[in-house]
Amino acid sequence: MPARLGLGLAALGRPGYVTLNHASDLGGSYDPTAMEAHAHAVLDAAFDAGIRYIDAARSYGRAEDFLASWLRKRAIEPGRVSVASKWGYTYTAGWSTSATQHEVKDHSLAAFERQLAESTERLGRHLSLYQIHSVTAEGKTLEDDALIDAIAGLRERGVRAGLSVSGAGQDVAIRRSLEVRRDGQRVFDSVQATWNLLERGAESALEDAHAAGMKVVVKESLANGRLTQANRDDDKVFAPLLARISELADTRGTTIEMLALAAALARPWADVVLTGAATVEQIRSTVFALELAYDEELEVQLRSVSLKPAEYWQARSSFKWN
Repeated sequence: MPARLGLGLAALGRPGYVTLNHASDLGGSYDPTAMEAHAHAVLDAAFDAGIRYIDAARSYGRAEDFLASWLRKRAIEPGRVSVASKWGYTYTAGWSTSATQHEVKDHSLAAFERQLAESTERLGRHLSLYQIHSVTAEGKTLEDDALIDAIAGLRERGVRAGLSVSGAGQDVAIRRSLEVRRDGQRVFDSVQATWNLLERGAESALEDAHAAGMKVVVKESLANGRLTQANRDDDKVFAPLLARISELADTRGTTIEMLALAAALARPWADVVLTGAATVEQIRSTVFALELAYDEELEVQLRSVSLKPAEYWQARSSFKWN
């Protein structure tokens, strides 16, 4: 089962992120050397637990650098773990948790070429999947013919092409990606999307993607820490739903996060479920959570706690960096 889990590095490569209690997870220690050692400890725990899928991005601060140094340190040969990264955002926070702007989006061909070179320089032959970062229903990224031609060329390098999606129209973006072809072949081999107990809007599109042969990767299964016992936010949107999830978790003798992870792993179309674990302890509890039996009764009970996508993403836009 751990092989179906992946580790996302969004919370490990930079001092600031929107995950709840991110600052305390890092212990307030933001020195790059200390953060690299911390990232290595979490990667060690993940690898030792059987996790073999690692997801980074150019905008995750020094995540690619930390991952590259860990791969060298562990003498891991290319192909032994699946290494995915993303392009399309540039990290701009300057190693601060309180920057005015933490990242800048740019889905141009020039940005792709620049960031592909940067990722390749760091990850080399380990890089097996390169994804557009956060395609939205409103964006025109998938309509840029020159860009799509260049992305299709990744296949000649032995790298698969993918995309991550975000926003209330995730389902629209996913279905559009299924139709993008070059030389009769679908360009994108993988899609990464948000799915959790509060946001199920992309579910049918992800089913379609999986049926079409695309690898489906679930991100934000814990809603950036909001689906955890540690969440003490009195959010008017989430609080009533979290109270209900907590009640159901209690009846099963488990926690909110274990229930949320088990729900994501129970999706028959989900090939990989990312954990955003930022500590060794979180890695261990994540793997332990896989023992939870998720049944049809739970599925029926939990379906009533989800939000409309627009409502969820509006609430997510207010998540604070810490």
